[in-house]
Amino acid sequence: MTGEPRHRRSSVTQQPTPETTPEEVRARINTSQPHTARIWNYWLGGKDNYEVDRATGDQIRQLHPGIGDYARADRRFLSAAVHHLVNEVGIRQFLDIGTGLPTADNTHEVAQRLAPESRVVYVDNDPLVLAHARALLTSTPEGRTDYLDADLRDVDTILEHAARTLDLSEPVALVLLGVVIFIEDEAEAHRVVRRIMDALPSGSHLVLSHTVTSPSMPDVDAAVAFWNEHGTPKLTQRTPGQIAGFFAELELLGPGVVSCNRWRPDSADESVEEVAMFGGVARKG
Repeated sequence: MTGEPRHRRSSVTQQPTPETTPEEVRARINTSQPHTARIWNYWLGGKDNYEVDRATGDQIRQLHPGIGDYARADRRFLSAAVHHLVNEVGIRQFLDIGTGLPTADNTHEVAQRLAPESRVVYVDNDPLVLAHARALLTSTPEGRTDYLDADLRDVDTILEHAARTLDLSEPVALVLLGVVIFIEDEAEAHRVVRRIMDALPSGSHLVLSHTVTSPSMPDVDAAVAFWNEHGTPKLTQRTPGQIAGFFAELELLGPGVVSCNRWRPDSADESVEEVAMFGGVARKG
């Protein structure tokens, strides 16, 4: 998927939820209704999508021509954040919830290129992601990857499963890219993120991105409204200030909560047009 040789599977890599049969997974996949993970995959140039997803993705792109840039900006943000956490902070454990469909430079691929001993647990409740989870379950011999079919709200289940692969007494990077948008209730969204971070030790980090609503981007609101009328699951936008609230009581790293393509870019070019996908990285003290 990355154009580079794939790592051989580690002998300790676990298989995705063995109690879930392929037939049960296929039964949960609705190919008649557009789905956000498949549209995201389409915008990234992937092939794990259907005609209904491509048609809706094109309609959304007509409402907001720059929408495809969100997916690429979010992916760049993930890579930049993982690079920083591995190289500058020394993080070797990642809990990636809301994984999405496998594509280029998944979390474990970025982390294990830099530190082969890195361990990653992926979590998603999308049956299509589960169907492709084996593509995420590759690892260096020194590292480990695992996958859990669960909802972000299932905090106890996630932490119990993650503890089989990760040492939760050591720092962990919690990765929540474009997933909190699926929790509409503000208090519940903050409570879920806080519960997971509370279970992680000092030195752990939160990496979070979220679609924004802004008076300067009315076409974004129109695109989200179209999606919520035709697609699944429904999305909730938040202001940059509301997104910053998820990092409360944490040490927010520079440059703060910004457009994902402006979080520690490779160049100092300030003319890069911001996208309505904002993100930030913060440390638990």
